[in-house]
Amino acid sequence: LFLKEYEAPKRMPIYLVVDTSASMCVTSQPISKYAWAVKLTGALALAALSRISPVGLVSGGERNFDSHPTLSRVRVFLWLHQLRRYRLDEQTTVGHKLRRLASVLESRALIIVLSDLHDPEAVPALKLLAQEHDCVVLQLQDPAERGRTGGGLFRAEEAETGRAFVATGRSRWLDEELRANELKRDGIDHLVLPIEQPFLPRLRGYLRRRGSLGKGTR
Repeated sequence: LFLKEYEAPKRMPIYLVVDTSASMCVTSQPISKYAWAVKLTGALALAALSRISPVGLVSGGERNFDSHPTLSRVRVFLWLHQLRRYRLDEQTTVGHKLRRLASVLESRALIIVLSDLHDPEAVPALKLLAQEHDCVVLQLQDPAERGRTGGGLFRAEEAETGRAFVATGRSRWLDEELRANELKRDGIDHLVLPIEQPFLPRLRGYLRRRGSLGKGTR
């Protein structure tokens, strides 16, 4: 008789969905939302590997850059190297990628979305995923999105769709309170990260309170 012994990770797989679209790159600050998203992606991926949790990456833009969960640090660093490149005309596909992810996942997973949530299809897709999976949204926010530029009346063009519009420095692009309540109602963890403020201590405390990287992990 032969007894075969082996070790297998029992951690819940983690998928990092990174918004690589144009709106993430346009910024009023020295460090853009996209640059912060790349930094946070690397930190979360390495933290997952330290817990022996396989981590995968999904691009929330037009580029074909999706990877299955892995325990390899080498692959994680290759992802980060590829994410350093960006385009100022790349359209968002966060909602589409989340729906495709929901259709292929066979077991419970932790999905962490790093995005500014400019894609109107993102929240409905997250609601679908949250029915069976643990979902977290880290929403990176530029102060210009809260109407704090004080630039008076101006004409602009939306970076991803090319749609022209007229606004003022006090315009509000999104109803943040309504969105936050909507995500909370559907059991989706949501944390807004204003990039002009030192948000890292708050993010660390948030992840610690929810059980490090996943409230559903054991």
